[in-house]
Amino acid sequence: MSVNYSYRSRTLKKNLPRLFQYFVLSLVVLIVIVPIVMIVFGALKTRGEFMTRPYTPPIPPNWENYAKVLSMPIFWSMLRNSLLIMLATTIGVVLICSLTAFVFSRMKFRGQNLLFNFFTLGLMFPITIAILPVYLIVRQIGLTNNLWGVILVQTSFQLSICIAILRSFFKSVPYELQDAAYIDGCNTFGFFWRILLPLSRPALGAVASITMVTSWNDLLVPLVLIDKEKLWNLPLGTMQFQGQYGMDLALIAAFVTLSAVPAVIFYLFAERQIISGLTAGALKG
Repeated sequence: MSVNYSYRSRTLKKNLPRLFQYFVLSLVVLIVIVPIVMIVFGALKTRGEFMTRPYTPPIPPNWENYAKVLSMPIFWSMLRNSLLIMLATTIGVVLICSLTAFVFSRMKFRGQNLLFNFFTLGLMFPITIAILPVYLIVRQIGLTNNLWGVILVQTSFQLSICIAILRSFFKSVPYELQDAAYIDGCNTFGFFWRILLPLSRPALGAVASITMVTSWNDLLVPLVLIDKEKLWNLPLGTMQFQGQYGMDLALIAAFVTLSAVPAVIFYLFAERQIISGLTAGALKG
Protein backbone atom coordinates (compact mmCIF):
# COMPACT_ATOMS: atom_id res chain seq x y z
CA MET A 1 0.00 0.00 0.00
CA SER A 2 2.78 2.41 0.99
CA VAL A 3 4.71 1.49 -2.17
CA ASN A 4 1.75 2.39 -4.41
CA TYR A 5 1.23 5.64 -2.54
CA SER A 6 4.89 6.55 -2.89
CA TYR A 7 4.82 5.77 -6.62
CA ARG A 8 1.70 7.88 -7.17
CA SER A 9 3.22 10.73 -5.21
CA ARG A 10 6.39 10.70 -7.33
CA THR A 11 4.36 10.51 -10.53
CA LEU A 12 2.23 13.45 -9.46
CA LYS A 13 5.26 15.55 -8.58
CA LYS A 14 6.85 14.68 -11.91
CA ASN A 15 3.81 15.55 -13.99
CA LEU A 16 2.61 18.56 -12.03
CA PRO A 17 4.87 21.11 -13.80
CA ARG A 18 3.78 19.78 -17.17
CA LEU A 19 0.11 19.94 -16.19
CA PHE A 20 0.62 23.52 -15.06
CA GLN A 21 2.26 24.36 -18.40
CA TYR A 22 -0.66 22.85 -20.29
CA PHE A 23 -3.08 24.83 -18.15
CA VAL A 24 -1.30 28.13 -18.79
CA LEU A 25 -0.99 27.43 -22.53
CA SER A 26 -4.67 26.50 -22.76
CA LEU A 27 -5.61 29.71 -20.95
CA VAL A 28 -3.48 31.79 -23.34
CA VAL A 29 -5.01 30.05 -26.36
CA LEU A 30 -8.50 30.82 -25.08
CA ILE A 31 -7.63 34.47 -24.50
CA VAL A 32 -6.33 34.75 -28.08
CA ILE A 33 -8.92 32.61 -29.87
CA VAL A 34 -12.16 33.76 -28.22
CA PRO A 35 -12.08 37.36 -29.60
CA ILE A 36 -11.21 36.07 -33.07
CA VAL A 37 -14.06 33.55 -33.01
CA MET A 38 -16.45 36.24 -31.79
CA ILE A 39 -15.52 38.53 -34.68
CA VAL A 40 -15.85 35.77 -37.28
CA PHE A 41 -19.17 34.61 -35.85
CA GLY A 42 -20.39 38.18 -35.45
CA ALA A 43 -19.72 38.96 -39.12
CA LEU A 44 -22.13 36.17 -40.06
CA LYS A 45 -24.98 37.55 -37.94
CA THR A 46 -27.41 40.39 -38.27
CA ARG A 47 -26.99 43.48 -36.16
CA GLY A 48 -29.62 42.35 -33.69
CA GLU A 49 -28.21 38.84 -33.35
CA PHE A 50 -24.73 40.20 -32.69
CA MET A 51 -26.04 42.41 -29.89
CA THR A 52 -28.25 39.78 -28.23
CA ARG A 53 -26.25 36.56 -28.84
CA PRO A 54 -22.58 37.50 -29.38
CA TYR A 55 -21.15 34.14 -28.24
CA THR A 56 -23.38 31.72 -30.13
CA PRO A 57 -22.61 30.30 -33.60
CA PRO A 58 -24.43 31.96 -36.50
CA ILE A 59 -27.28 29.61 -37.40
CA PRO A 60 -28.08 30.16 -40.22
CA PRO A 61 -25.08 32.26 -41.38
CA ASN A 62 -25.84 35.67 -42.83
CA TRP A 63 -23.48 36.64 -45.68
CA GLU A 64 -24.98 40.07 -46.33
CA ASN A 65 -22.34 41.87 -44.27
CA TYR A 66 -19.49 40.44 -46.34
CA ALA A 67 -21.32 41.22 -49.57
CA LYS A 68 -21.91 44.81 -48.46
CA VAL A 69 -18.25 45.35 -47.55
CA LEU A 70 -17.01 43.79 -50.79
CA SER A 71 -19.34 46.02 -52.78
CA MET A 72 -17.75 49.18 -51.34
CA PRO A 73 -15.19 50.76 -53.70
CA ILE A 74 -13.34 52.27 -50.74
CA PHE A 75 -12.53 48.78 -49.44
CA TRP A 76 -10.73 47.84 -52.65
CA SER A 77 -8.93 51.18 -52.64
CA MET A 78 -7.68 50.50 -49.11
CA LEU A 79 -6.67 46.99 -50.10
CA ARG A 80 -4.67 48.33 -53.06
CA ASN A 81 -2.91 50.91 -50.89
CA SER A 82 -2.04 48.31 -48.26
CA LEU A 83 -0.59 46.00 -50.91
CA LEU A 84 1.47 48.78 -52.48
CA ILE A 85 2.87 49.89 -49.12
CA MET A 86 3.60 46.34 -48.01
CA LEU A 87 5.35 45.26 -51.22
CA ALA A 88 7.43 48.43 -51.56
CA THR A 89 8.47 48.33 -47.89
CA THR A 90 9.39 44.66 -48.08
CA ILE A 91 11.49 45.07 -51.22
CA GLY A 92 13.30 48.06 -49.73
CA VAL A 93 13.98 46.33 -46.42
CA VAL A 94 15.28 43.13 -48.03
CA LEU A 95 17.60 45.00 -50.41
CA ILE A 96 19.01 47.46 -47.87
CA CYS A 97 19.33 44.97 -45.02
CA SER A 98 20.94 42.23 -47.10
CA LEU A 99 23.63 44.61 -48.40
CA THR A 100 24.23 46.18 -44.99
CA ALA A 101 24.32 42.84 -43.18
CA PHE A 102 26.82 41.54 -45.75
CA VAL A 103 29.16 44.45 -45.01
CA PHE A 104 28.91 43.97 -41.25
CA SER A 105 29.30 40.18 -41.37
CA ARG A 106 31.84 39.46 -44.14
CA MET A 107 34.05 42.56 -44.30
CA LYS A 108 36.52 43.94 -41.77
CA PHE A 109 37.05 47.66 -41.27
CA ARG A 110 37.82 50.06 -38.46
CA GLY A 111 34.87 50.93 -36.25
CA GLN A 112 32.78 48.02 -37.53
CA ASN A 113 31.37 47.01 -34.15
CA LEU A 114 30.77 50.62 -33.13
CA LEU A 115 28.83 51.32 -36.32
CA PHE A 116 26.80 48.12 -35.95
CA ASN A 117 25.94 49.06 -32.36
CA PHE A 118 24.77 52.41 -33.70
CA PHE A 119 22.40 50.59 -36.05
CA THR A 120 21.06 48.43 -33.25
CA LEU A 121 20.17 51.53 -31.24
CA GLY A 122 17.07 51.65 -33.42
CA LEU A 123 15.72 48.71 -31.42
CA MET A 124 15.54 50.96 -28.36
CA PHE A 125 13.34 53.61 -30.02
CA PRO A 126 10.03 52.27 -31.33
CA ILE A 127 7.97 54.33 -33.74
CA THR A 128 5.54 55.33 -30.98
CA ILE A 129 8.32 57.30 -29.26
CA ALA A 130 9.79 58.87 -32.39
CA ILE A 131 6.58 59.63 -34.27
CA LEU A 132 6.68 63.41 -33.67
CA PRO A 133 10.19 64.05 -35.06
CA VAL A 134 9.45 61.58 -37.85
CA TYR A 135 6.36 63.55 -38.80
CA LEU A 136 8.31 66.83 -38.82
CA ILE A 137 11.01 65.35 -41.06
CA VAL A 138 8.50 63.82 -43.47
CA ARG A 139 6.61 67.12 -43.63
CA GLN A 140 9.80 69.03 -44.41
CA ILE A 141 10.61 66.76 -47.35
CA GLY A 142 7.05 67.05 -48.62
CA LEU A 143 5.92 63.43 -48.29
CA THR A 144 2.85 63.85 -46.10
CA ASN A 145 -0.32 62.57 -47.79
CA ASN A 146 1.93 60.42 -49.92
CA LEU A 147 2.30 56.64 -49.82
CA TRP A 148 6.05 57.03 -50.30
CA GLY A 149 6.24 58.82 -46.96
CA VAL A 150 4.63 55.84 -45.24
CA ILE A 151 6.93 53.44 -47.12
CA LEU A 152 10.02 55.44 -46.14
CA VAL A 153 9.13 55.49 -42.43
CA GLN A 154 8.15 51.82 -42.28
CA THR A 155 11.34 50.81 -44.06
CA SER A 156 13.50 52.88 -41.71
CA PHE A 157 12.08 51.36 -38.56
CA GLN A 158 12.47 47.79 -39.84
CA LEU A 159 16.17 48.11 -40.62
CA SER A 160 17.63 47.50 -37.15
CA ILE A 161 16.00 44.15 -36.38
CA CYS A 162 16.30 42.86 -39.93
CA ILE A 163 20.00 43.77 -40.20
CA ALA A 164 20.64 41.94 -36.93
CA ILE A 165 18.82 38.82 -38.20
CA LEU A 166 20.64 38.72 -41.53
CA ARG A 167 24.03 39.53 -40.01
CA SER A 168 23.73 36.57 -37.66
CA PHE A 169 22.86 34.27 -40.56
CA PHE A 170 25.56 35.60 -42.89
CA LYS A 171 28.22 35.11 -40.21
CA SER A 172 27.22 31.46 -39.88
CA VAL A 173 28.19 30.74 -43.51
CA PRO A 174 31.70 29.17 -43.51
CA TYR A 175 34.48 31.49 -44.63
CA GLU A 176 36.03 28.58 -46.51
CA LEU A 177 33.14 28.84 -48.95
CA GLN A 178 33.99 32.47 -49.59
CA ASP A 179 37.68 31.65 -50.09
CA ALA A 180 36.79 28.90 -52.56
CA ALA A 181 34.58 31.34 -54.48
CA TYR A 182 37.45 33.83 -54.72
CA ILE A 183 39.80 31.11 -55.96
CA ASP A 184 37.28 30.26 -58.69
CA GLY A 185 37.39 33.88 -59.86
CA CYS A 186 34.33 35.25 -58.07
CA ASN A 187 34.54 38.83 -56.78
CA THR A 188 32.96 40.15 -53.58
CA PHE A 189 29.65 41.12 -55.09
CA GLY A 190 29.54 37.89 -57.09
CA PHE A 191 29.94 35.88 -53.89
CA PHE A 192 27.16 37.91 -52.27
CA TRP A 193 24.77 37.64 -55.22
CA ARG A 194 25.46 34.14 -56.55
CA ILE A 195 26.34 32.18 -53.41
CA LEU A 196 25.42 33.92 -50.16
CA LEU A 197 21.91 35.08 -51.07
CA PRO A 198 20.75 31.67 -52.39
CA LEU A 199 22.07 30.05 -49.19
CA SER A 200 20.26 32.67 -47.10
CA ARG A 201 16.76 32.11 -48.44
CA PRO A 202 15.36 31.06 -45.03
CA ALA A 203 16.69 34.22 -43.37
CA LEU A 204 15.56 36.42 -46.26
CA GLY A 205 12.15 34.77 -46.09
CA ALA A 206 11.95 35.48 -42.37
CA VAL A 207 12.90 39.13 -42.86
CA ALA A 208 10.41 39.53 -45.71
CA SER A 209 7.64 37.82 -43.73
CA ILE A 210 8.15 39.91 -40.60
CA THR A 211 8.25 43.10 -42.67
CA MET A 212 5.12 42.23 -44.63
CA VAL A 213 3.04 41.39 -41.56
CA THR A 214 4.28 44.48 -39.68
CA SER A 215 3.62 46.77 -42.64
CA TRP A 216 0.17 45.29 -43.26
CA ASN A 217 -0.91 45.84 -39.66
CA ASP A 218 0.61 49.31 -39.23
CA LEU A 219 -1.87 51.94 -38.12
CA LEU A 220 0.16 54.68 -36.44
CA VAL A 221 2.30 55.83 -39.39
CA PRO A 222 -0.59 56.16 -41.89
CA LEU A 223 -2.72 57.79 -39.19
CA VAL A 224 -0.13 60.52 -38.65
CA LEU A 225 1.02 61.04 -42.24
CA ILE A 226 -2.19 60.57 -44.26
CA ASP A 227 -5.53 62.36 -44.05
CA LYS A 228 -6.82 61.82 -47.60
CA GLU A 229 -9.43 59.10 -47.86
CA LYS A 230 -8.14 57.81 -51.19
CA LEU A 231 -4.75 57.02 -49.57
CA TRP A 232 -6.02 55.13 -46.51
CA ASN A 233 -4.71 51.63 -45.92
CA LEU A 234 -6.81 48.89 -44.33
CA PRO A 235 -5.89 49.46 -40.64
CA LEU A 236 -6.58 53.18 -40.96
CA GLY A 237 -9.70 52.50 -42.98
CA THR A 238 -10.91 50.06 -40.34
CA MET A 239 -10.71 52.75 -37.68
CA GLN A 240 -12.55 55.24 -39.87
CA PHE A 241 -15.11 52.59 -40.85
CA GLN A 242 -15.77 51.87 -37.19
CA GLY A 243 -16.43 55.55 -36.57
CA GLN A 244 -18.85 55.72 -39.51
CA TYR A 245 -20.77 52.50 -38.78
CA GLY A 246 -20.28 52.41 -35.02
CA MET A 247 -23.77 51.06 -34.29
CA ASP A 248 -23.61 48.18 -36.78
CA LEU A 249 -21.14 45.89 -35.03
CA ALA A 250 -21.83 42.97 -37.37
CA LEU A 251 -20.82 45.04 -40.40
CA ILE A 252 -17.68 46.23 -38.60
CA ALA A 253 -16.83 42.62 -37.76
CA ALA A 254 -17.12 41.69 -41.44
CA PHE A 255 -14.83 44.56 -42.43
CA VAL A 256 -12.24 43.59 -39.80
CA THR A 257 -12.36 39.93 -40.84
CA LEU A 258 -11.86 40.71 -44.52
CA SER A 259 -9.02 43.10 -43.66
CA ALA A 260 -7.21 40.42 -41.68
CA VAL A 261 -7.66 37.56 -44.16
CA PRO A 262 -4.66 38.42 -46.42
CA ALA A 263 -2.28 38.72 -43.46
CA VAL A 264 -3.51 35.44 -41.93
CA ILE A 265 -3.20 33.56 -45.22
CA PHE A 266 0.28 34.93 -45.80
CA TYR A 267 1.43 34.05 -42.29
CA LEU A 268 0.13 30.49 -42.58
CA PHE A 269 2.21 30.00 -45.73
CA ALA A 270 5.28 31.78 -44.33
CA GLU A 271 5.25 30.40 -40.77
CA ARG A 272 7.79 27.65 -41.47
CA GLN A 273 10.03 30.11 -43.31
CA ILE A 274 9.92 32.56 -40.42
CA ILE A 275 10.85 29.95 -37.81
CA SER A 276 13.62 28.38 -39.90
CA GLY A 277 15.04 31.77 -40.80
CA LEU A 278 15.13 33.02 -37.22
CA THR A 279 16.77 29.86 -35.86
CA ALA A 280 19.10 28.90 -38.71
CA GLY A 281 21.79 31.40 -37.81
CA ALA A 282 22.00 30.02 -34.28
CA LEU A 283 22.19 26.39 -35.39
CA LYS A 284 24.80 26.61 -38.09
CA GLY A 285 28.59 26.47 -37.57
